[in-house]
Amino acid sequence: MASNGLKSILAAAILRGVTEARANIFGHVLNPTGQRTSHKILRKRLIGEKVAQWRLSKLEMLKRRGKGPPKKGQGKRAAKRSSLFPFASRKYTHGDSAINEIDQPAVRKSLYRLTFRLACYKITTKHAFFNFSTFASSLLQSEENQRPSIQKLRSALANLLQQNPSDKPTSFHNRIHARIIVLGLQHDVFLANFLLRCFSRSSRLLDAQQLFDKMPERNSITWCTTVSMYAHHGCYKQALLVFSEFWRSSDWRASEHVLTSVLRACTQLGGFNQGCQVHGFVVKTGFDQEVYVGTSLIDFYAKCGDVEEARWVFDDLVVRSSVTWTTIITGYVKAGKSEISLQLFHQMGETDAIPDKYVISSVLSACAMLGFIDVGKQIHAYVLRKGVEIDISILNVLIDLYVKSGKVQAGRRLFDHVAVKNIVTWTTMIAGYMKNSYDWEAMKLFSEMTRLSWKPDGFACTSVLTSCGSLEALKPGRQIHAYSIKVSLEYDDFVKNGLIDMYAKCNSLSDARRVFDNMTDHSVISYNAMIEGYSKQEKLYEAVDLFRHMRVRLLQPSLLTFVSLLGVSAALLTLELSKQIHALITKLGFSLDIFASSALVDVYSKCSCIKDARLVFDSMNEKDIVVWNAMFFGYVKQLESEDALKLYSDLQLSGQKPDDFTFAVLLTASSNLASLRHGQQFHNQLIKAGLDHDPFITSCLVDMYAKCGSIEEACMMFCSASWRDVVCWNSMLSTYAQHGEAEKALQMFERMKEKGIKPNYITFVGVLSACSHAGLVEDGLRHFESMPWFGIEPGTDHYACIVSLLGRAEKLFEAKEFIEKMPIKPAGVVWRSLLSACRVAGNVELGKYAADMAISSDPTDSGSYILLSNIFASKGMWADAKKVRQRMDFNGVVKETGQSWIEVNSDVHTFVARDRIHRDSNTIFSVLDSLMLHMKGGRFKQLAAQTNNGVLILIKRNIGKN
Repeated sequence: MASNGLKSILAAAILRGVTEARANIFGHVLNPTGQRTSHKILRKRLIGEKVAQWRLSKLEMLKRRGKGPPKKGQGKRAAKRSSLFPFASRKYTHGDSAINEIDQPAVRKSLYRLTFRLACYKITTKHAFFNFSTFASSLLQSEENQRPSIQKLRSALANLLQQNPSDKPTSFHNRIHARIIVLGLQHDVFLANFLLRCFSRSSRLLDAQQLFDKMPERNSITWCTTVSMYAHHGCYKQALLVFSEFWRSSDWRASEHVLTSVLRACTQLGGFNQGCQVHGFVVKTGFDQEVYVGTSLIDFYAKCGDVEEARWVFDDLVVRSSVTWTTIITGYVKAGKSEISLQLFHQMGETDAIPDKYVISSVLSACAMLGFIDVGKQIHAYVLRKGVEIDISILNVLIDLYVKSGKVQAGRRLFDHVAVKNIVTWTTMIAGYMKNSYDWEAMKLFSEMTRLSWKPDGFACTSVLTSCGSLEALKPGRQIHAYSIKVSLEYDDFVKNGLIDMYAKCNSLSDARRVFDNMTDHSVISYNAMIEGYSKQEKLYEAVDLFRHMRVRLLQPSLLTFVSLLGVSAALLTLELSKQIHALITKLGFSLDIFASSALVDVYSKCSCIKDARLVFDSMNEKDIVVWNAMFFGYVKQLESEDALKLYSDLQLSGQKPDDFTFAVLLTASSNLASLRHGQQFHNQLIKAGLDHDPFITSCLVDMYAKCGSIEEACMMFCSASWRDVVCWNSMLSTYAQHGEAEKALQMFERMKEKGIKPNYITFVGVLSACSHAGLVEDGLRHFESMPWFGIEPGTDHYACIVSLLGRAEKLFEAKEFIEKMPIKPAGVVWRSLLSACRVAGNVELGKYAADMAISSDPTDSGSYILLSNIFASKGMWADAKKVRQRMDFNGVVKETGQSWIEVNSDVHTFVARDRIHRDSNTIFSVLDSLMLHMKGGRFKQLAAQTNNGVLILIKRNIGKN
């Protein structure tokens, strides 16, 4: 008895032919899933059955009669008749035996064509005499012979589904799908799996999902194909859901393909817990040694940030492919552990694995991060020697390596040799110029890039905007702003932040604020850029207001925000605000990094809160030379130079290398202590470090030797300098002025002008000071009046020098008149200069006036009170002197105890006024008494002609004897 399957196939075949006929007649294709059998189709089916018998009978009769070729006009019909029956293998009769002689696969293949053509003919039933039921019955009885044909049909359909025609693949697959449904094979799992692959290739995920849901039966291939499809098209959550359902089904069978797909889904979703569960299942099912699964696990852990777990998986693998090595090396590079990635690359070279372009790019990136230019060159040579394919990605990384290592010219040569550049090539070179301060070159390359019709991305625009800011090139910056609007980059967050930074550096805060206000969505980076702009312009209140606005919007600040605020706080010496910022950093739970800690040390040092600065300094786990320098500067600023020298010993133990700024501060500390021994030691270290030829260091050395009383060595340092700037000339000029060598100081000033060195503010302070000490009134006034010729506006220091000059010449009222005619408000130091001259001259009335003016200008300075008190005391006006002291106490002014010190045999001896504590105090006072006797005995001029160094030697000798 024939089975229902073959009956369905036969019925579907007949219906298929009629359906296709209707499609051609009525101009449409019926949906295979929604076919309807109407009375018209049934009628045409009956016609087809009878006409088929008639055609067979007619053909048999023609062959028996042995008729020749058809006559003219009949050839076409004869050709049609012969093409209707390609399956006839021998003579046909109306009996069942003749039907059985028909090749059955050919019947199935041609039946569609037969029914289709018969349905198109308008033939009435009176011509039909063939009993089609006999034919169908005979066909159903041969079911066993049909099974191989069904398998062939399935194979043929599968082969068609594997094809992917370039012209309308969707339509092609739809026709195959429709034929499968018509044949009743829509529930065949074998063909359904092929259909799923077709839908996946065509990105028809909805059709694939519908097919998957309607499948009554599924096997492991079905599940694996569906999971892979979702993972491939980025539907990672759906891939995990299908995999979870697959895991619980009875069809579960693990495979490399499905495990790698689900691991990729976990990687992209960042699903660390799900990935760990899959890892456990991989180990349980024994797939942990499969190289593809192991590589996927390494990639999963590396991208989830657990590079150590990735390394464990890598070490457990027995077989490793080139992709495996590439994955672990790239993972270490992205994790910032570039040194380990280079070690792994070296190990890879000892195996049979052949490095590809991806691993080469990764290790070159590692070299760029570490600045290992020599290692990068070796890898470059290795690539050329081994013949590794060099594409544009490797060339871009090589350019990045050279520019990050400071080899900008080498990077440019490689850039010029790249035949086919992409946007990354241009951007890398522009960024390299910017990072190495080749700002003009960056701007030129950006201009060339746009001229060649390349469209820069946001990163390229940001880089060139940074270069414009560094050069304070406002006009080119505005041109780039206009270009960014033209190419629709003005909405890019990086470009907007770069514009704010550029305008702020170009001192155009109004433009920066306009860009900031036009932003629809402000990020932390935007606020940081604007606050940083206000900080650089020392606009504290605007920066603080913007920070408050940021807090009102509930936007969480970053550490960089606080660093910017601390910078402006340090510039304006606002200690209270600095402490509030520090407290807020702690309250928000931020861990201080090296930049924030450096900013705190700097602000506390500049605000004279050296103890708090040292507390922050000691709490730091990691210190760079910038932090050390901030601490050195704080100690020197607070005149705690001994602590600065002690801290230098800690610096040497830490292994940090001092820079030129470190030595400059330490030389200042040596100058403050008049410690020639320490200064010479630092000089020796500067020579070893090769920093002694720096003009700034030369100026510090000249100043140190001068303040330590060694003018000869100061002069030697000045003469040996290979290049002298205005700072170096000022140091030597001030040295002569401080030691009373006014003539040499003025000669130095003339030489300076002859060399073409333009004097600055400090230069005239030294010149006027030299004239003041030597009593050269006319020369001093002449140089003062010449200042506008050099474009220098006289300041408080210059006015104080002129007042001191007139006072030393006992021209007190001229000095008072000079002060009253000043174009600026006289500062306290100017009135104190007049007060000091009044003390020497003993002018009480003018001294009282000068003291009142000085105290009103600077009430906290103790010098004005002390000078006025000394004037009263010198005249025996003890009651007035007492009132001055009482007034000083009432105003809370405390005089700092004067100290002096001297170094003898590597020991520093410190003294205060009326100090009798020192063990050699008797000898010291004996020497001083002897000096006083010599001066009173008329030998003052002779002693005055001796150098200060000679007096010091006399005291040292007497102390050294004891």
